[in-house]
Amino acid sequence: MTSTRTRRTAQGAAVRTALESMAGFISAQELHRRLSDDGSKIGIATVYRQLNALVENREADAISTPEGQLYRACEDPQTHHHHMVCTSCGTTIEIEPPDEAWFTSVARTHGFDVHSHTLEVFGVCSACRSASPAR
Repeated sequence: MTSTRTRRTAQGAAVRTALESMAGFISAQELHRRLSDDGSKIGIATVYRQLNALVENREADAISTPEGQLYRACEDPQTHHHHMVCTSCGTTIEIEPPDEAWFTSVARTHGFDVHSHTLEVFGVCSACRSASPAR
């Protein structure tokens, strides 16, 4: 993947700093709201543009959920990685996926050649389970 050269701007720095301060994934809309609440005069389109540039440059991760696209600053932008995400509080950890050979084996079984893959695991963390009343 080739990185895109983007011009560094104050708005881009604000998006990057705000994203890096988050513990988990966040939507562009929520990040925009937090920036606005902190007094930043940044438009939602600029937030999306900056987030997409960060993803292209492998400085941020993006995942798709039923609620929409979510973003998170990469802990290690140089390595391919996967996440486990709490659907209650958004806490996110990077996880080791099944062996890369597993992806290739499953693909080959079904007649595919693997070009890329994404693996995100969603659930509820132990803190959220402990905090919620018994079902």
